[in-house]
This record gives sequence, C-alpha cells and structure tokens, in this order.
Amino acid sequence: MQTKPFRIGTRGSPLALAQVHEVRDRLMAAHGLPEEMFEIVVLTTKGDRITDRSLAAIGGKGLFTEELEQRLSSGELDFAVHSAKDMATKLPEGLALSAYLPREDIRDTVIGRTAPRLIDLPHGATVGSASLRRQALIRRLRPDINVITFRGSVETRLRKLEEGQADATLLALAGLKRLGKVDVITDILDPDEFPPAPAQGAICTESRTSDDRVNDLLSAINDGPTFDTVSCERGFLAALDGSCRTPIAGYAVCEGDHIRFFGMILTPDGRQVHTTTIEGHRRDAEALGTNAGQAIRAEAGSTFFEDWT
Repeated sequence: MQTKPFRIGTRGSPLALAQVHEVRDRLMAAHGLPEEMFEIVVLTTKGDRITDRSLAAIGGKGLFTEELEQRLSSGELDFAVHSAKDMATKLPEGLALSAYLPREDIRDTVIGRTAPRLIDLPHGATVGSASLRRQALIRRLRPDINVITFRGSVETRLRKLEEGQADATLLALAGLKRLGKVDVITDILDPDEFPPAPAQGAICTESRTSDDRVNDLLSAINDGPTFDTVSCERGFLAALDGSCRTPIAGYAVCEGDHIRFFGMILTPDGRQVHTTTIEGHRRDAEALGTNAGQAIRAEAGSTFFEDWT
C-alpha cells in the first residue's frame, strides 16, 4: 500500500497549477485518496525563464517540459502534468504519456482591445501572439496586419494588451475556461477556418513506462476519446517532424468508433497552405494521423519546409 505522497511535477503558472489541481482532484475522487497523498512539486522551465524571444528562437517544443522530464527520469517525481500541446512527439527514453483528462474546447479566441474580431481590426493593426501557427493563420486571413511576438503567461499577455502593446491577442479557449477568464473574450474562431494546434485543450500526464504502480493509478482518469484524438494529432505532428518552428494545425473528432482528422500546414507568411483530411476506426488513430502527415508532406513537396526554415 502506498504510504508516501505521490509527487506530481508541474510548472508554476496559474494555468499549469489549475491543470495539476484538476488531475489531483480527479485522482482523489477515483481512488478515494486524501489530498495529503499528493505532493505538488513546482519547477521553473527554460520556457518560463526566457520570455523575450520566440519559442522557435530558443529551441521549440520541450522548453516547457525538459526540467520536469529530468526529475521524472531520475525518480524524483512520480508523474508530471502538462498541456498536451507542449509535448514533443519523441519523448525521453522510458517516459510516456500515460493518461489524458477529458478534453476542453479546442478553439482559439480573440481578445480585442480596439475591435472585437480579426476582420474588424483596422488596416495595419497590431496583433500579439507567441504561436507560429497563430501568426501564420492571422497573416493568411489578414495579410495587412502587423504580427508581433507575445510571450508569457495568460495574465502577462492580457496585461501587455491592456498596456496598448497590441490591438488584439489570441488565446486558447480551454485555458481561459480553466482560469475563469472567459469574460475577456471578444470572439471565438471557427476551427475549420482557424484550426487549433494539435493536442490543444488537452491535459496529459507523463510517467515512467516501468512504473506499474503509478500507471495503474493514472489509468483510472484516462479519457478514451481524448487519448485517441490526441494520439491521431500527435501522429500527424510526428510525420511532419513538427516543432515550434513549424506552422502546423490539426484536430481529430471521435464519433463512436469512428475518427476523422483535418490537418493543415502553412508557410509563416500564410501564403502557402496545404490541407488534408482522413478518417477511419479509432483503433487506428495514431496510424491515421501518421498517414495524414505523410500525405500532406508528399503533396507539399520536399522543399516546402526547407524554403523558409
């Protein structure tokens, strides 16, 4: 019987803490365990420390997970809680994504200071975003808009907006819901026109593949449809070698035993766009995503990424 508290690793932002508390509360309810059986260990990652440059400039995916994964591999943590969209497609040896909570809304939102919607912003307006995908999609819809890099927590980005550093910014609806900040939203974007990042809106746990005790604990809170949709989306990313240096969008939807996926790749200026769709049985979710990634890469041609990276 477990006598020591399970040690859960997390970043320290308000959103990260909201996510780890949700995981802890679900585990308490699933196993009838008291709060003192879970110790939350807060770590600062490279992505948290360096906020004056884009993610692409300082290394891409892994910036918000490396320190947590090091402690997890060493045994200092029992498992870690992440935003699934922050996870690299290739994890350190011996680690795996072991459970997903039920997914929140996948859509992006606009928080407009001078106009509520992107289409309403005046010519030459400034929009702040840290995401290469969002920047490319904004330029695709409004090539006249000036896009600048907005780094930092949700609270930091909203403060920058209030200070007048931009006319609008874009944030994930899921995060705003978890923080109780939906009142700042001025528009919600259609995912067919403005598709989300793969795995957006999903919270995942990461653990050692060899730790059956912890993996059995986590299996009780795993949501099957979320596991399958995110597996499909991560398969798409992996086939494209996706990172924060690449504007890639895509999402999967489960309907019974059926899954369908829509994916998109863009150049950073938004001028060149390729899309793909695929569907099949949920048991083949990851393979379907991989096939979609391979198909769109073949359609785009071998020089598509090389021309601008």
